Amino acid sequence: MFSKFLPKEFSFFDLFDRQVDCAVSAAAHFKNTVTTGAIDDSALQKMRDIEHQGDEVAHIIIDQLNKTFITPFDREDIHALAKELDDVTDMLNTIMNRLVIYKLTRSNKNLVEFSTMIEDSVRAVSCTVKGLRNMKHSKAVNDSCVEINRLENVGDSARDRVLAELFETEKDPIAVIKWKEVYQDAETVLDICEDIAHVVGSIIMKQA
Repeated sequence: MFSKFLPKEFSFFDLFDRQVDCAVSAAAHFKNTVTTGAIDDSALQKMRDIEHQGDEVAHIIIDQLNKTFITPFDREDIHALAKELDDVTDMLNTIMNRLVIYKLTRSNKNLVEFSTMIEDSVRAVSCTVKGLRNMKHSKAVNDSCVEINRLENVGDSARDRVLAELFETEKDPIAVIKWKEVYQDAETVLDICEDIAHVVGSIIMKQA
């Protein structure tokens, strides 16, 4: 099943590059969808397709990890990195699915704000992951990790602010429940990106 996805010369770095590209595509699609308010079954299917592609690459990485004796860095770090990258696309797919199910299909300024932070953070994650191929780029990788951490802190503040606004202005308790869940899940994506930055930082320290 997975053989057609494998390069002729197997490389964990190639597969991580492809996995993080899926995450970037998911983040860009999420931002575009919530910004335009085009939240429908078609947009959801596109997100599902991206998430499925990311799942396939994650499965290949784990499958090869179980077969490979020599790895470019610690096995537990490879496993953690693959899992966290997969979690990014999974969570974005989950949020999109809830928006459709909850019929929250109009553009929402707070969610647009989160989508921008998410895309910026995932693109920084892409820089960190792709930088692992060559440790000479460790400064650029470290700079991206700092940016990911910064965005996570901004996301924490934004979550608290929008939840306070929601509780104060929204009179429909069902709407409060729906948006509270969506906002918290959006901030969780930033948490996952920060987890990836921690994994990458651990790899760099071990390779130093």
